This record gives sequence, C-alpha cells and structure tokens, in this order.
Amino acid sequence: MSKAEEFEELRPLLFSIAYRILGSVSEAEDAVQETWLRFDASTTRPESTKAFLSAAVTRISIDVLRSARVRREAYVGPWLPEPLLSDPYQDPERSAELADSVSMATLLVLERLSPLERAVFLLREVFAFGFDEIAEAVDRSEAACRQLLVRARRHMSEGRPRFAADRRERRALATRFFDALKDGDVDALRDLLAADVHLVGDGGGKTPQLARPVAGADNVARMLSKVIALLTHADVGFEPRDVNGQPGAIFRDRDGRVLYALALDVLDGRVQAVHTVANPDKLGHLGPVADAWVIDREVKAARRRTRRP
Repeated sequence: MSKAEEFEELRPLLFSIAYRILGSVSEAEDAVQETWLRFDASTTRPESTKAFLSAAVTRISIDVLRSARVRREAYVGPWLPEPLLSDPYQDPERSAELADSVSMATLLVLERLSPLERAVFLLREVFAFGFDEIAEAVDRSEAACRQLLVRARRHMSEGRPRFAADRRERRALATRFFDALKDGDVDALRDLLAADVHLVGDGGGKTPQLARPVAGADNVARMLSKVIALLTHADVGFEPRDVNGQPGAIFRDRDGRVLYALALDVLDGRVQAVHTVANPDKLGHLGPVADAWVIDREVKAARRRTRRP
C-alpha cells in the first residue's frame, strides 16, 4: 500500500481526533493536511502508520489550540464549536459514545481542560489509545499522561452531560420539537423544554444574534417562537439534521444558502439546551452562506408593513 493510500484510509480517524481537540472543522482539516505533508516528507516508514499519524495530528492540534485560545478570549459573545453534520470516523460498536463526544455540550466542557489534558482525555476515553501511544503523541511520560487523565476526568465529571441512551427516543422528541417550532406553538415547545433550559447563540459579532443567552422554559419557548415567526417573513426554512451527533437543523434562506445551524441537547425526555451558530466564518463548510444582515433588513421591513393601518 502506498503512503497516500495508507493516509487516506486513516484520514477519517485523524479528522475526528483533530476536530474534538479543536472544535473547528476548518482547523481540523488544516491539521490533517499538515499531518499529510509531514508524513509525505518523511524518508522512513514508521512501524505503525496509525500511531505515527495519530501522534502527528495530535501534536499539531495541540499547537493550534494553544494559539486559538488567545483568539477566543477576544471573541465577541458566546463561543460555540463549528457545527459538524457527520463524523467520518465510524465505529459501530461505539457509535453512541463517539456521537456524544462531539456534542456541543461536551465540546464546551472540554474547553475547561488544558490542551494537554484535552488531548489525553480524548485519546484515552474516546479513541481507546494505550498509554504508550498517548505518551508518544503528547511527548510526555506514561506516568504524566495518567496524571493528566485523572485531572481531565475530574473536570469532565463536574460538567459533562450524560445523554439518553435511546437515540430513537431522542429523535422522536426532536421531531415533536421541530413540529412545534414550525407551528409557532409556544405551549407545545414549553412542554418539551427542561425548566432550566438555556438558549445560546454564536454570531461572533458578525450577524444579528442574541445579545445574551436566554434561560428558562417559558423564555426560551417564547423567544424561539418569535424568531421563527420573524424568519418566515424572509422565506427562511429549516431541515432537521443531526448536528454534532445530536438532533438539530440547518436553517436556509429562499435560495438554499445556510443562515445558521441549531443543535439540541436532550436528556431525560427534555431539551436541556439549544445552541445556534450563525457566525458565517463557521458555516462555510456547510455550503454557500446567507447574508444574515440582508435577511434582518428584510424581516424588519416586513414587520413595518404589517404594522401599517
């Protein structure tokens, strides 16, 4: 097998590692490409190509994350990961665990970890790497990696969500949620939300977006119903999709361009959180991106017309 063939066979795994470390599709793709360049330039073939490439993409991703954290400190408004519609790395025996590890909620909890803790936790807990492989990937001793994992597990246990195991039940609830959303049924929406549900929007200061997170079932239900009613004036529709391994939807304008992505976190038969990503810099991998400011002006103009006697 040629180098290129070996690399392509492992590309899905490499992307999955990089995305979970970085929370960014574009940065993960760049990290995978840099890994290929290093592999292609090497003059010797490693004993284990998987170990070599996994170590390389992990180190690259850690370096990128360290610089990205500086940028995130100056980010305008809440920061959310770039939406991921499908994880290319498939392991049927662990599909549910892998899906939960890319949820918005889990990736946000991972933000609490240092880059090294994050890498060690993911390689061990999600991808089941041995400590010898992890030590090679992060350039630390096995003993140090074990300590990093202990600290990471402690941080994650304080805030990591535990999603319902029955994915069919989760999808059924999501269907009811989006039906109620489409109908603007505030009462039906409220019944599907947890009492302490929160709605968080990431516009990065580049689109009209929520000024701050909205909390509470009644407030979130009313806000969602209001937003959908306004968007119908601009012929904005949505298509239910799995977003970051959880039920969600992609909202598009009348020309099919992406306006934003929405992801639900579902637990115990209720929606615990609603995350929306509207920052155009985070949507380009989903297709052509709509101009949210144009839609905003169109919505406001439509509202003024309806208010005229």
